[in-house]
Amino acid sequence: MRIGELAERAGVSVRALRYYEEQELLVPDRSSGGHRRYPVNAVDSVRFIQLLFAAGLGSRAIKGFLPFLEDGMSTPEMLAQLATERARIRAKIEELSAADARLGDLIEQGARLRTPSVPMRCSPFTA
Repeated sequence: MRIGELAERAGVSVRALRYYEEQELLVPDRSSGGHRRYPVNAVDSVRFIQLLFAAGLGSRAIKGFLPFLEDGMSTPEMLAQLATERARIRAKIEELSAADARLGDLIEQGARLRTPSVPMRCSPFTA
């Protein structure tokens, strides 16, 4: 498939795909006319790349994981790095869950103590 079709199917911009190519995260074939051609499984690759970027991984780390995605082959180093990234993501999830719980508490507290809004007639900084 061509770059525009891949962008549409994967839900990303053509610019993002070009960036992934620059970073060697995607390596398209080229037609005799020089047009990029992607296999059907490139959609899954792009979605995986997006997921890893969203999780906070950089392009260098993502590039290191792509061989595993492509052929299922891993090295002990790759598995260790995957475990490290997973631990980092889980720690972030715990932080976000704590923030979510605290915000929920504040929302509940605010709903219980809700009072009508009264406009202030003077500055709170004056006597």
